[in-house]
Amino acid sequence: MTTETLHLEAVEPGDALPELDVPITVTLVVGGALASRDFTPVHHDKAAAQAQGMGDVFMNILTTNGLVGRFVTDWAGPDAVVENVAIKLGAPNLPGDVMKLSGSVTEKDDAAGTVKVEVAGRNGWGNHVTGSVRVRLPRGDR
Repeated sequence: MTTETLHLEAVEPGDALPELDVPITVTLVVGGALASRDFTPVHHDKAAAQAQGMGDVFMNILTTNGLVGRFVTDWAGPDAVVENVAIKLGAPNLPGDVMKLSGSVTEKDDAAGTVKVEVAGRNGWGNHVTGSVRVRLPRGDR
């Protein structure tokens, strides 16, 4: 995590974000579901998840969304403002795996002061999440 401010002028399309490994644990899956008030049994009850054909509880989209936001804001710094998150889920995140988040800047809008970051989170099954985040960065001249 950075505590430094990333300024718009320092970012260009093609810039890669530092990768982030997120170990998937039962605590993370269940805690994320409870924190987001998602009481669907497959996110906290192993037997319910197994009845649906999964080996264990699995991460909900709200937890994934939060982790994607954290990934981008850790890179962008404390003065960044997330304006839009658009993600799509793929393979489930199950305890015992690691989600490897990666991303790169694909667009820069100097007039709006924003950049678009394409993000992917892979685990042992493939892409758990893909999508984009639009973030407003401060200008260095202000």
